[in-house]
Amino acid sequence: MEFKGKKVLVVGLGKSGLAAALFLRRRGAQVTVSDVRSAEQLGKDIPALLEEGIAVEAGGHGLLTFRRQDLIVVSPGVPLNTPELVQVRRFGLPILGELELAFRFLKGKTIAITGSNGKTTTTALTGEILNAPVGGNIGIPVIALVDESRDDAWSVLEVSSFQLETTEHFRPDIAVVLNVTPDHLDRHGTFENYVAAKERIFANQTAEDALVLNADDDVTQRMAARAKSRVFWFSAKRVVRQGAFVHEGAIVFRSSELGAPEFILKVENVPLKGHHNVENVLAAACAARLAGIAPETIRAAVETFKAVEHRLEYVATINGVDYYNDSKATNVDAAAKAIAAFPGGIHLILGGKDKNSDYRQLRSLLEERVKAVYTIGAAAEKIEAHIYGAVPVVHAETLENAVTKASEAARPGEIVLLAPACSSFDQFENYEHRGQVFKDLVLAKQGVWQNA
Repeated sequence: MEFKGKKVLVVGLGKSGLAAALFLRRRGAQVTVSDVRSAEQLGKDIPALLEEGIAVEAGGHGLLTFRRQDLIVVSPGVPLNTPELVQVRRFGLPILGELELAFRFLKGKTIAITGSNGKTTTTALTGEILNAPVGGNIGIPVIALVDESRDDAWSVLEVSSFQLETTEHFRPDIAVVLNVTPDHLDRHGTFENYVAAKERIFANQTAEDALVLNADDDVTQRMAARAKSRVFWFSAKRVVRQGAFVHEGAIVFRSSELGAPEFILKVENVPLKGHHNVENVLAAACAARLAGIAPETIRAAVETFKAVEHRLEYVATINGVDYYNDSKATNVDAAAKAIAAFPGGIHLILGGKDKNSDYRQLRSLLEERVKAVYTIGAAAEKIEAHIYGAVPVVHAETLENAVTKASEAARPGEIVLLAPACSSFDQFENYEHRGQVFKDLVLAKQGVWQNA
């Protein structure tokens, strides 16, 4: 694609939008960025943009701004039903997502990983196994990997449904779908639309490519029928025809139905807490073997891998109580996996911005393993109505109140767990901000609690 002299609008000034705007400007485009946030809210980014000769429209989108462009690049956080995008689409203006734009310039081979849960851990682990650059929904925009990419190297990408829904030619050499459970229904509208967005990860693959699917997930099982690529499976529960599975306490891989399973590592040596992390390791090992990485290299990387920040991250032990930060548990299924990682005695912090979720799905786990729930944020009343009678509930309103009340109630041997089952955007900038606040609250009050 040639951008010199072209008028390009970047909609949404998050990390992806900022990186895309700078990428396009440095390739000669006349770039404008548009964001609904005010100039004050965007203050830290505006000087750098203006210095590069990029025009900034803040505090809302102008239809004329949209219509005067040759190309529009949409950040993942911007819904495609934004009125201005709907209007210009009728005029035939091309609209690309940042992932699609980056893929057209990215050199080398690509592993792309999606799923409702486990994406970040699996992506980070796969990148570590391959010693490859990692980007996408994991925090580093894909467009930021382009200049350093090489024809003889791999890139490992975490891709979300928001990123995938704007793809056209995106075609990873190896695609991984970890699981699909209801999420982001406030944006996609229906579960079927959400599944369709996830399936775009393999829509352009051919028989030369590989697709790794979860054999234990009903939705991903059905995806195999629509794949044109070679399908490999991973399973923590049963033997699969080709792919990675658990056999006699070990993670093994076989390349074909007739192939003999090869040992990767013992399950007991997986350093990450929770059954779901065994599945994440299986998926990463399968993708890595398909990329040609030796079993012993995979084993060494897995056994030394540290939990990713904000994913069942151990924070501290205070007066015999363990504190865990799983701020990345932004949907009900992720929260369920976090709860299931502990046998019981959990003081659980739930709440945030609702995503049209059904929290009743947590009731049986709450009854079995949770001593009390502390609700925060905009979704608190809905959560309380859905879990009424299953477990004692404390309406805490804020994260600070929840941490204080949970710490007062918890006894030695018990757990205080932040696994909100909601997005963070009612009270925080993002899930990282929420998780950092939780950790700061725990660590700041550590001395007070220990001496109480």
